[in-house]
Amino acid sequence: MSPSQDNPEASLPRLKERPAESHKGDYGRILLIGGSRGMVGAVALSGKAALRSGAGLVTLAVPEPCLDLAAAFEPCYMTAALPADREGRISAPARTCLERLMKSASVIGCGPGLGRSKEITELVGWLYRTVRQPLVLDADALNSLAECPEAVCQAGGSFQVPGPRVLTPHPGEFDRLIQAMELQGENATVQADQLARQSQAVVVLKGHRTLVTDGCRSSRNPSGNPGMATGGSGDVLLGVIAALLGQEMACYDAARLGVYLHGRAGDLAAQEQGQISMVASDLIGFLSSAFKEHHGGRED
Repeated sequence: MSPSQDNPEASLPRLKERPAESHKGDYGRILLIGGSRGMVGAVALSGKAALRSGAGLVTLAVPEPCLDLAAAFEPCYMTAALPADREGRISAPARTCLERLMKSASVIGCGPGLGRSKEITELVGWLYRTVRQPLVLDADALNSLAECPEAVCQAGGSFQVPGPRVLTPHPGEFDRLIQAMELQGENATVQADQLARQSQAVVVLKGHRTLVTDGCRSSRNPSGNPGMATGGSGDVLLGVIAALLGQEMACYDAARLGVYLHGRAGDLAAQEQGQISMVASDLIGFLSSAFKEHHGGRED
């Protein structure tokens, strides 16, 4: 393992208590970029999870053809239309719209339902190189990042990303990333540490006992169950982590706590519904119980 491995159950961080005079702007303005024709539900899951995880304001930036459907999933987040290509995916002119949207965002998430295209690959590379806010990448955003490794390591690794980064790959996405970065190692743990250092990011390697590492510290998550091996589960996790970042948690802490609460919501869902019938939206329904349990029953 990395130089330091902690006990995640004993040392998980907690959110600060909410002052009575606080308002929605105090708890993060989350911008989630994703969706495409046929996959808009993915980014909607992320948005709903971010709301259930305490985000003050959530905006989904989706291709224009997907706007009405995205808005119909949940009345409590906002939506913004982006230019789209003929296949209903975000297109290159979206960069101008995103520059405007990102000015008011405190955290940005990208990837759920994004799809694949040359224009999307270029867009993700641009986000990684330029975004100053915390940026969480998942799903096809990670596949795009693997196609443009120069966005991560330029001039032999001298490039410094301008803001905090969290990468949340499943094993397939992880393999593509480490191959693109030409990383070597004895096992996935060593490679994940290397990827975290190379990308200057916190890496969340999803799976049984999900690994969270920033390249110096690492933690194995104790929560979760096989019922969570279902489409959309990772989209929910992105929303949880983004919301915690919006509440001013550091990347490593937000990733550790987000992974734990996501898994704990899955455990609570499995107790009531069983593992076989679990779907990703069930996790969102149990996030409130997971948060309340972790905070000792505190209602704030």
